[in-house]
Amino acid sequence: MNSTYSWVPTSTTIESDNTTDEQSTEETESSSPDPSELTSSPPATEPNSPFSPSEPTPSPPAKPIHAPEVYPAAPEPPNTGANNGSIPRVRPLWGLTYSPYNTDGSCPDVNTVAAQLQKVAAATGHIRLYSTDCSQLSSVLQAITRNNIALDVYAGIWLAAGPTRMQADLDQFVAAAKTYGTGLIKGLSVGNEDIFNGMSEATLIGYINQVRARLQAEGLSGIPIYTTEQDAKFSRALVLVSDVVEINVHTIFDGYFANLDASVQSVIQRANHIKNNVAGGKPVRIGETGWASAGNTGPSPLSLANEIAYAQKFKCAAAAAGFEYFYFEAKDAQWKAGAVVSEQNFGIFNAGFTPKFDFGLLNNC
Repeated sequence: MNSTYSWVPTSTTIESDNTTDEQSTEETESSSPDPSELTSSPPATEPNSPFSPSEPTPSPPAKPIHAPEVYPAAPEPPNTGANNGSIPRVRPLWGLTYSPYNTDGSCPDVNTVAAQLQKVAAATGHIRLYSTDCSQLSSVLQAITRNNIALDVYAGIWLAAGPTRMQADLDQFVAAAKTYGTGLIKGLSVGNEDIFNGMSEATLIGYINQVRARLQAEGLSGIPIYTTEQDAKFSRALVLVSDVVEINVHTIFDGYFANLDASVQSVIQRANHIKNNVAGGKPVRIGETGWASAGNTGPSPLSLANEIAYAQKFKCAAAAAGFEYFYFEAKDAQWKAGAVVSEQNFGIFNAGFTPKFDFGLLNNC
């Protein structure tokens, strides 16, 4: 995960302490790059990589990125939110990352997933998943289909646990797509910040090509395939094998902090740098950005008031700049046992799936 910004309500005291939470990635949670790191050399091939260094297989021509949408009103959920439980009928966010795990790390049943997605659909029309474990893709597609929930799904295959887990995720993706159809599946990210976490570029490209070949063989070639990586690590070689350039940008981990406005503008500037200098005309989407309501990542002040302010300012800036994005994240990740406090507190819902604030505040651009 990865991001920063400026307005703080006058009634709020900015949190500060002397303990700094370390960075990490989703399913440990993603970390942000050094803001000075604008370019990087392709990593060397891993000694035990299942793939040999080779020229990347170019992806098919990219489909045009969608313009920001005006969503129809979703059914109003129960009045359970903070600040009188207000959830607006106009969905304020383009996209939201969603990890369905129960607080104890166990897998939720499909009824739990459906109940959560009914609430998520009041905040966004698009969700991003990171994996297919816990049958989460199948549960999500089943919940959306049976309950007529107005959500599109951007699926994920998890690579960090190795080729066996990757193959299991791919098998489950194919099974879910064939069971529920591909109409709801708008994209598939092969990995998340794997270059940042030490995987060689050749290995990642090999995984992407393997997934693309499998989907073509299964008659599922219409689904856009790409990887998601920190902006400083997204090379032209990765662009060649990706239908969409999806970047994580978290200024919350920067080693300096001016104000929240500057932090948000830094995200947009970095996304524009990728669009203008790296993407080669392919659509650019922000795969993660967000702000934690508790913890300490350094000089960036973490509080609920600043989480609200960052989300509102970022949403407005991204819409003005024309970027699709997935805000990080749906619910607080208390399932990350032992993780630093900040990693567990990026949600716009708490771990019990109650809104942490009035989402209507995000519509004030």
